[in-house]
Amino acid sequence: MKLGRLGVWISMDVMSAAAAAEFAQRVEGWGYAALWLPESRGRNALVHSAWLLARTEKLVVATGIANIYARDAMAMANGQKALAELSGGRFLLGLGVSHRPTVERLRGHAYGRPLSMMRTYLEAMKSAPYGAPPPAETPPVILAAIGPKMLALSAELADGAHPYNTIAEHTAKARAILGPGKLLCPEVWVLLESDAGKARRAAREALARYMVLENYVNGWRYQGFADSDLAGGGSDRFIDAMVAWGDEKAIRARISAHFDAGADHVCIQPIHPEGARERVDERILRLLAPTGG
Repeated sequence: MKLGRLGVWISMDVMSAAAAAEFAQRVEGWGYAALWLPESRGRNALVHSAWLLARTEKLVVATGIANIYARDAMAMANGQKALAELSGGRFLLGLGVSHRPTVERLRGHAYGRPLSMMRTYLEAMKSAPYGAPPPAETPPVILAAIGPKMLALSAELADGAHPYNTIAEHTAKARAILGPGKLLCPEVWVLLESDAGKARRAAREALARYMVLENYVNGWRYQGFADSDLAGGGSDRFIDAMVAWGDEKAIRARISAHFDAGADHVCIQPIHPEGARERVDERILRLLAPTGG
C-alpha cells in the first residue's frame, strides 16, 4: 500500500451513518490520504469501514484500532481480505489488544498478556482459510504499539506500527526498532488555540479518558514522563508534549517533527477548543489539508 503522508484520526460514533459518510467525503476532498477510526463501544470497525469505503473513491480507511477481542482471528483476516478486495486495496487494518477494563468488564473476556496474545492472533490470521476471491495484493496489517516489545513484534509479524498518544522522540525510537520498510503511522493530537490556558484546559479534557488506562500510563513512562507529570490531569510539560496546540505554523512544526523522526504517515486528531472530541473542529482540518482546504 502506498499510503500518503497525512491522514485524519477521528471517532465518528457520535455521527449518523449519513453524516459519517459526508465527513469522509470532505476528508477525501481535502486531500487527506487516510481516515482512521477506532473501535470501542460503538460501531463494529469493519462494518463502519465498509460503509465509508463504499462512499469514497480514493480515501484509505484505516482502523486505529480493531480490537482483537471483538472477533476471532479468522473473522478478522477474512473481513480484512474482503474489504481490501471490495475497495480495490483501500483498507488498512490496524490491530490492538485494547485495555483490560474494556475487554473484561464490557466484553466479558479474560485479558491475556498483550504480547503473547497478539503473537498468537497474528499467526492464526496468517493461517486462516479464505474461500472468496482474494484481493489483488496482500493487505497490510499494522499494530497499535508503544513499548519496545510490541514494536519489535510489529517488525517481525506485521507491516508496521500505529503508535497512539506518543511524541516525536518516541517516533524516532519506533523507527529504530521497526527498521526500514515498515509503515510507521503515529497519531498526533492537534488543537487550533494559541492561548496557553485555554489550550491546556481543552487538551486535559480530551486526554482525561486515557489517563486512567494502564497501557497508556506505562507507555508514557516509557517515553520519559514521571508519575508527577501524569497526576492531576497531567502537568503542563506533559500536556504541551502530547498536544500540538497553537497557530498553524506551530502545529505544522510539531507534525513535521514526526516525519523528521522517521514517520511515513501522520494521522492528526483534532481537539475542539472547548475540549470535547464529540465536536469536530473542521477548521483545523481545512487549514492543514493537503489540497489547501
